[in-house]
Amino acid sequence: MNAKANFRATKAAGGPVASKAGRNTSSAPAGTTPKGSLKLWVVLARAYAAMARQVETDISRHGLTPTEFGILEVLHHKGPLLLGEIQRKVLVTSGGITYLVDRLVAKGLVERQDCPDDRRARYAVLTPTGEALIRRIFPAHSNMIERAVGALTPDEQAVATSLLRRLGRGAADLTQE
Repeated sequence: MNAKANFRATKAAGGPVASKAGRNTSSAPAGTTPKGSLKLWVVLARAYAAMARQVETDISRHGLTPTEFGILEVLHHKGPLLLGEIQRKVLVTSGGITYLVDRLVAKGLVERQDCPDDRRARYAVLTPTGEALIRRIFPAHSNMIERAVGALTPDEQAVATSLLRRLGRGAADLTQE
């Protein structure tokens, strides 16, 4: 078995794996900061930054920010939504969603509509121009993301999704303690 295959087999079995420098990367003793955890954080941050650069570059070609694109995308897939619903889906503050929707209204891509059940609430709705834009650019954007995550096989993507979801929930649970 060559060194690369031995590394994969040891890693798959859950055993300790030597880093490039020859250090053991297994769990640190209780009461100390595990170096593996710090390494995971750095690798996760770098992977996110690399993906974010690809997304931002792709979206900026159309004169949009990633969050503006996210609003157009959610309206394209979900239809008209209350501003609060959009806010929760694209993870921005209430003031931020108002500002972003104002920008999209100024660009002629979105319009506001009154909510018949609540005078305080407003819907955001794609204009025909906004619908045409997102319908035109979304497929290529989706393909770009598929290429960017293509370094992982579909099975690896499913495992990564599951692990990252669990990691996110675990981190969120810490704030509730």
